[in-house]
Amino acid sequence: MAELPPPHPLSRRRVLGSMAAAAVGTPIALGQLTSGATPASAASRAAAAQLLWHPDPSSDGLKAFEGIEADRGGAHPDRKYVLVEGGDHYRFNIWKDDRDTTGGGDRQRTESKGMVQDGSALKMRDGETWSLGYEMFMPTSLHGTSKFTHIFQTKTPVDNGGPYITLDLGRSGSTELLRARAYANSGSPDIASTNLAPLRNKWITIEWTFTIGSKGKAACVVRNGTGSGAPVAVQGSMSNVKMPDQDDYQRPKWGIYRSVESASSDILDTYLLFRNFRASKA
Repeated sequence: MAELPPPHPLSRRRVLGSMAAAAVGTPIALGQLTSGATPASAASRAAAAQLLWHPDPSSDGLKAFEGIEADRGGAHPDRKYVLVEGGDHYRFNIWKDDRDTTGGGDRQRTESKGMVQDGSALKMRDGETWSLGYEMFMPTSLHGTSKFTHIFQTKTPVDNGGPYITLDLGRSGSTELLRARAYANSGSPDIASTNLAPLRNKWITIEWTFTIGSKGKAACVVRNGTGSGAPVAVQGSMSNVKMPDQDDYQRPKWGIYRSVESASSDILDTYLLFRNFRASKA
């Protein structure tokens, strides 16, 4: 089995600096579509939000999640799909010959599901407003695809409903895109979309704000770097977003979930890194 390429090395000083600066990024005001100063009302909400999830990879490990979904058919027991790397971040590996047990062999999956703090699962329910933040590293080998590639999604466990909200790696001709989408709405419209290429091979910051409900709200900020002062690559928001709790809860998932029916040149052995997970409820 060939080794996957390692991420760029990070100094301990850089890691600690970015973790201290990050926390959950201040959510943008819903309806705000351009970069600029955060309104005072949004800043006040962020200050009042209760930080509920802040896993430490070195001590919490995979117990930070409700579970891991990878190689569910047991075809490759020798492979390590999700692991703590370097003591400060999570690594999600996927191989081009992986196949999930769903979809009749047309897809593959290496994902974590849910948020667990001190042994208890956190649940996003109707009427609640949540902010989720994390830092992410995407290598050159992780491509945008013509079919679906989700690197974040929300679903409802009770009925496996969704995905409702996704962060996708897409493609328009030769241009690869990072797309935040209201996936369960008609046409799966973009909340925000930008060119993928400038965001690769570095740590970037993703910030979500959700109000859960059948006519909910969603906002996404992508920062080209780490910490709240990193420049905004793209941001957007949307109302009347379909993301109900289905009398259960909305559960986030992170990792790589993709169709293998895209061009074979886009389905490579690859990986995705995450660190500095945070979740707050207003």
